[in-house]
Amino acid sequence: MRKTLLSLAVVGALSISANAFTLGELGNFEFKKANQNVFILHGPPMEPNVENEGFMNNPAVIEAEHGLIMIDPGGNYNVGKKIFAELEKVTKKPIIAIIDTHKHGDHWFANKLMKEKYPNVKIYALEKMIEASKAGEAEKWYGILERLSKNLKGTKEFEYPTISIKNGDKLEIDGQTFFIHSPKRAHTDTDVLIIHAESKTLFLGDNLMKLRLGGFDDSSSILGNIKLLEEIKSAPELNLYVPGHGPSGKMNEAIDPFLDYMKLLLEGAKKALDEDIEAYEMKPEVVKTMKEYQNWDAFNGQMGKHLQKALDELEALEE
Repeated sequence: MRKTLLSLAVVGALSISANAFTLGELGNFEFKKANQNVFILHGPPMEPNVENEGFMNNPAVIEAEHGLIMIDPGGNYNVGKKIFAELEKVTKKPIIAIIDTHKHGDHWFANKLMKEKYPNVKIYALEKMIEASKAGEAEKWYGILERLSKNLKGTKEFEYPTISIKNGDKLEIDGQTFFIHSPKRAHTDTDVLIIHAESKTLFLGDNLMKLRLGGFDDSSSILGNIKLLEEIKSAPELNLYVPGHGPSGKMNEAIDPFLDYMKLLLEGAKKALDEDIEAYEMKPEVVKTMKEYQNWDAFNGQMGKHLQKALDELEALEE
């Protein structure tokens, strides 16, 4: 009898494992209640690769009376299937709305899967995000994610957001209230930050990262990103701060690491400017000030680029 019970337990455990969202040695991933009616599936804070299947952002849902409001559903159609399966373990309510935080496809390509599941879902984003995505940003990110993760083939049709939102908007969705803030230029020039009023949760998209360093492209501003995070820290504290990548947390624990990293970049760039030397010449000195960041994903590949961008922005101010 003991063997029979043991066998059943093993079979049950294997069944649970088979149905779990597992990414190799990275482990299992699931939606967890983060704050009141807010559930987040925190992805591995790393660049897209074969092991993570192109999944590394933080899809979130707010559970309302009749349905779900989803923020940044994930980075591709195939991984979206696994994200959706995890969501159904939490609730069977339909997804009635999606808000995409910015133009980078690792956050919104799973729109396609969610739209297939719920054809009536409304998808919101900044007008500039929609325009930029249609003008080539979606194609660009498809190429990046497919090359690095090899998990996007056959899913190139994009489900673009169709409802434009803007800075200062207040969205009322199924009894839940969302305030929209769009900085002129921070992580990109297509971002929205979203405050969920009822739970006092702030979704920052990639204007905030932890344990991972992403790229700053031509539409980004390190100075603007610093200004934005400092403004957030000077505002009344909310209950939860959700980055685009990495763990969520209270204000200081969530914001300070990335903000301090960018301030160190800025200090190094100012010194390079004062001494009239190149960013690559200043880099070794700046690296010494960043011991706590050297184990962040992509530090070696991104930090030098970030320092150069900070210097470029300071030089542009002097022109």
